[in-house]
Amino acid sequence: MSQKEDLCSCTIIHEDIVQSVASQMLPPEHTANLAELFKVFGDATRLRILHALKCSEMCVCDLAACLGMTHSAISHQLRILKAYNLVIGRKQGKVVYYTLADSHVIALLNTGLEHVNE
Repeated sequence: MSQKEDLCSCTIIHEDIVQSVASQMLPPEHTANLAELFKVFGDATRLRILHALKCSEMCVCDLAACLGMTHSAISHQLRILKAYNLVIGRKQGKVVYYTLADSHVIALLNTGLEHVNE
């Protein structure tokens, strides 16, 4: 498609469509929150951590060994993922085991993977 094909050459506003869509638009705070969530998914390291946790519950040491990263780097990313309710920790003795927060996180990962693999 050329750039000229992207432009609409008319000035007609289809009021029925505009009103219908306008009534279904998300509130600005919802779109802002969604944009922030997608920013979290915009980091390859965080995606690697999420994918690893999709496979198994893991502690920081396990994640660091699996991803070839430092404990500090993994901990930093986990703090961000926890802040967005994407992962949860479970303490057992001195070890904290992390897992994905819920099935929505798995669905987001799976849908994204399906899309990029098309």
